[in-house]
Amino acid sequence: MAQSVLIPLPDQDFDVTEVAVPWKLLREAGFDVVFATEEGATAAADPTLLAGVVFGQLGAEPEPKRFYRELEQAAEFRAPLRWRDLEVGRFDGFFLAGGHGPGMRQYLGSEPLQRQLAGFFALGKPVGAVCHGVLPLARAQDPATGRSVLHGRRTTCLPKYMERLGYYLTAWKLGRHYRTYDAYVEDEVVSALASAADFERGPLNLGTRGTRDNHAPTFGVEDGHYVSARWPGDSYWVAERFAERLRGLPA
Repeated sequence: MAQSVLIPLPDQDFDVTEVAVPWKLLREAGFDVVFATEEGATAAADPTLLAGVVFGQLGAEPEPKRFYRELEQAAEFRAPLRWRDLEVGRFDGFFLAGGHGPGMRQYLGSEPLQRQLAGFFALGKPVGAVCHGVLPLARAQDPATGRSVLHGRRTTCLPKYMERLGYYLTAWKLGRHYRTYDAYVEDEVVSALASAADFERGPLNLGTRGTRDNHAPTFGVEDGHYVSARWPGDSYWVAERFAERLRGLPA
């Protein structure tokens, strides 16, 4: 029986690359992928990433777009579970993708989902997160301590300079689309950690993305069963590292 991975999503505005690439690589590796939305609605990616955001720039690359078109036809994507029906113990891994658009708040700010994440994180099974996807973990509280489940962990997330640059480049057309919250993702994540030294920003990257065959531009943090990455350009890397942790589980 194949191991299963849960990817919770908002109804709209998730990042094309951060969902489609992990889904594609995990399916190729033989894992089952299960999606879940708040009420079981079929989710939709941020349309600006498919259109190219501004003058055809900043959007998803061609290969992730192809993966997304495949994903749209996948049975598991078209018929997701509901968040409240999840039995987190039945899954072998959790993967948390990000996205900038306002629709992401439904997922990033869900307290019931955060409680489920806290329960799963405590099991010590593989957890992967990229970009804004680190926020639900930062907000998920360990019931025994009242602290974030990331307290005492090392992590990365969307760096402040990337979030700020995306906003400055697009605000004239998209307004606050690239500022999901008033607080920067990095600032909130750091505030949840035991020490600011546990946050790793990685080398400066102004747009060079990793691919299936080239991880040189990528960066992420591995800490036991948890692996995190910064932005869509790290999606291939984080999906592969996450899959490696899944392979370490007994079949």
